Amino acid sequence: MAILHQQHRFVQKIALISFSHHNVGVQDVGRFHIDESRRASVLNELKSRCGIAELMYLSTCNRVEFLLVAESEASDRFVNSFLTELFALLGLDNGTVSADNALVFTGEAALRHMFRVAASLDSLVVGEREIITQVRKAYDDSVENGLSGDTVRIMVKKTIHVAKEVYTATDIARNPVSVVSLAYRRLRELNVPLDARFIVIGAGVTNTAMLRYLHKHGYRSFSIFNRSLPNAEKLAEEIGARAFTLAELENFKDGFDVIVTCTASEQAVITEPLYRSLAGNDRSRKVVIDLAVPNDLDEAILNNWEINLIAVNNLQDVAKQNLKERERSIEDCHAIIDRNLAEFRHNFRQRQVELAMQVVPQKVKEIRETALNSVFAKEIDQMDPQAKEVLDKVIAYMEKKYISVPMKMAREILTDETAK
Repeated sequence: MAILHQQHRFVQKIALISFSHHNVGVQDVGRFHIDESRRASVLNELKSRCGIAELMYLSTCNRVEFLLVAESEASDRFVNSFLTELFALLGLDNGTVSADNALVFTGEAALRHMFRVAASLDSLVVGEREIITQVRKAYDDSVENGLSGDTVRIMVKKTIHVAKEVYTATDIARNPVSVVSLAYRRLRELNVPLDARFIVIGAGVTNTAMLRYLHKHGYRSFSIFNRSLPNAEKLAEEIGARAFTLAELENFKDGFDVIVTCTASEQAVITEPLYRSLAGNDRSRKVVIDLAVPNDLDEAILNNWEINLIAVNNLQDVAKQNLKERERSIEDCHAIIDRNLAEFRHNFRQRQVELAMQVVPQKVKEIRETALNSVFAKEIDQMDPQAKEVLDKVIAYMEKKYISVPMKMAREILTDETAK
């Protein structure tokens, strides 16, 4: 378990525990997904067992994050206790993934990580805006389930602000660098409808990422062909597709609109006779996304059939150029994050003072009641009405100052600290 501490006395009770494609396999991330039907009960039980003041749970296709506001300092011991209870409630063993795989951030490091996640700098596909919506929904769910409070609220509010600034003030979302995201973007440019029929050849890492991406954006009709049927079935189950052996491809007669292919074959997998068999009497223009090196599609097919080819070699050239341009954007993103982190530090301190000062009016009222009704009750009874009226005015004036003056002084101290 890697724990990154970056503490400040105002945020030392904050921790963020992450399981993502960075520290566990994408398949293993799914083991931390809590079904919506039992999510509230599991998370509230986890909150209760660990003495957590606030909790927010974020789950996407390639990450699960737990944002915690502890009742005590988020120490290593606390984090270990949380993970022990989490694994117990989820019924997880220490097989392929364990608590040792967790990536943990505490204090300001947790907030910085949140900023990076919402700005998609930590995503499988950097620059993808959808993560903002996912963060916002995770927060709304935490509120609805009675899990979060004021600290999570202001953290998420600032996180959304940072993400929006990153997307509007930089080019981070304009130049995708992954082959999968580039292929998808090209597919959308061709106006391929969401009900398009996909033939998928190969169930390896690249095609798995491609199908998850397509499925996440609304495509649903997939027929997966792979040499190993269990691998095809595993992917098919995840996205609601059909699975076949590669040998069955030549007899497939259900038609298609798009072929997605990526195999390790040294020879063309999609030969002209095979393509003719798949197309049948359909001579309409099709899309082929060929992510294999060397290509799976026989070039001769391009001479006789109407095809929009999206090939990996062309995508890689664009990705390399985009990566050069994006490096400058990432520097700008980090500058935005640093500035907003400093702003949050000041605003968070001020908010903590405001919360602490909320009890002052009640305390002052209690002191007033004690003074009037107990300590000086006899003396006040002996005063004439005019004197009592003056006394009431004096006390009311002092009450107002007892509340406003300390708040003003606290704000001045915070401002002076920030200026240093």
